[in-house]
Amino acid sequence: MWEQNLIETSRGVFEYFKKGSGEPLCVTHHYSEFNEKGNTLAAPFTEYYTVYLVNLRGCGQSVKAEHEWQFTMEETVKDLEAIREALGYEKWAFAGNSTGGMLALKYAIMAEEHLTKIIAGGLSASNEYMNHPDSIYCKDNPNNARVLEILKLLEDPNTPKEKRQALGREWGMMSVYNKDRYDEFMNRPNSGRTVGPRLNYFAYKEVNDFDLRPDLHKVRIPAFIFSGLHDAQCPHVFSKEVADLMPNATLTTFNYSNHFPFVEEEEAFKEFVKKTVNH
Repeated sequence: MWEQNLIETSRGVFEYFKKGSGEPLCVTHHYSEFNEKGNTLAAPFTEYYTVYLVNLRGCGQSVKAEHEWQFTMEETVKDLEAIREALGYEKWAFAGNSTGGMLALKYAIMAEEHLTKIIAGGLSASNEYMNHPDSIYCKDNPNNARVLEILKLLEDPNTPKEKRQALGREWGMMSVYNKDRYDEFMNRPNSGRTVGPRLNYFAYKEVNDFDLRPDLHKVRIPAFIFSGLHDAQCPHVFSKEVADLMPNATLTTFNYSNHFPFVEEEEAFKEFVKKTVNH
């Protein structure tokens, strides 16, 4: 189990879960809530890093949002910086997948002087992924209509827990390469409940103008970009685009994965994690 902590910062109290040893690494997702079970992305890093799995504003026991604009990536980076300062680190690394990976790019653009590196996957640097027919978020994708229904139900606080779990499974099934092994993949200690208000703000407001590409060439810290070749949320081409735009980025492709290579190719991902150490 992960160790729960609450920390007072200049921007309010934030909840995080800590595990591992080594250089400090922050891990989070832009609209997920974590608990003492940890997270399948964060877990392999604990062998080499002291991992801080952060509940962002409006998640878990972290400070609530007074205004919805506090859910923007810019405000979120400011919150993460306040947490880093309160922990006493001059710099730390940051890792995220999906919108957590997009947040990593925003963090690197805004405050690379306080980052040692970013490790980011399953991502896009712009909203163009929503226009790619291989993405389930594109209106031309056969799964799109059902995805929109699922998102709407997950946003609704009245949707019961059992229904949420079923919806999460259905959504997740669209995002694994070997569907026959879905239950095996997900039978790991894990948390990451979708937080409706944060998801809603990103999906219907912030994503409309989302484009970090013009600033990526300025980022000089190491960027370890990873992607499943068959990613159905943010197709592989967008991770490649990010790696091509960033001067000190490398791209690692997992050929037998969709959106979750850290569980779909667990051993290969552990080798990838090892290569990020001491950079």
